[in-house]
Amino acid sequence: MGNYFSHPTAVVDDGAEIGEGTKIWHYTHVSARSVIGQGCSLGQNVYVADRVTIGSGVKIQNNVSVYEGVELEDDVFCGPSMVFTNVRTPRAAFPRNRSEDYHRTLVKKGATIGANATVVCGVTIGEWAFIAAGAVVTRDVPAYACVAGVPARRIGWACKCGGRLAFELEEACCPDCGRRYVREDGRFVKLREE
Repeated sequence: MGNYFSHPTAVVDDGAEIGEGTKIWHYTHVSARSVIGQGCSLGQNVYVADRVTIGSGVKIQNNVSVYEGVELEDDVFCGPSMVFTNVRTPRAAFPRNRSEDYHRTLVKKGATIGANATVVCGVTIGEWAFIAAGAVVTRDVPAYACVAGVPARRIGWACKCGGRLAFELEEACCPDCGRRYVREDGRFVKLREE
């Protein structure tokens, strides 16, 4: 892989693949067999587990652990101290530490996960979805959905740029960037051709 920056206090295990232009900051640990794309930023005290795949352009803020079973596509934002899980029924007396025990979590392109949010394993977060700070995600989140609360519920829709969408009938225009969207069956939103 290409040229990347790693702070002297960071630990990058042999066998990790790191893309060009990625920055790995203070006290971060990147495990072997993980793959990190180009132009990423891993903040202070981030942990990337074995066999994790992280796309390009991903921003992971301080104090986030990306456990085995989690996949982040391109341009995902993980806010400070947000939490991923990878086991549904953890027990100290009955360790579940084999790959087959881990439930897959997929965060699709461009999604944002706010500070202190929790993503329970086994869910898919759709493209450009917006998870509010402190939310607890227990089920799949559709593309462009904005969710908040415990457990997280859809409270609206977010534009690709992050602006809030207000639908009139089945169409919306982002007040921030002008992108246009259409809603289908009241449950799904898609971007009109750019």
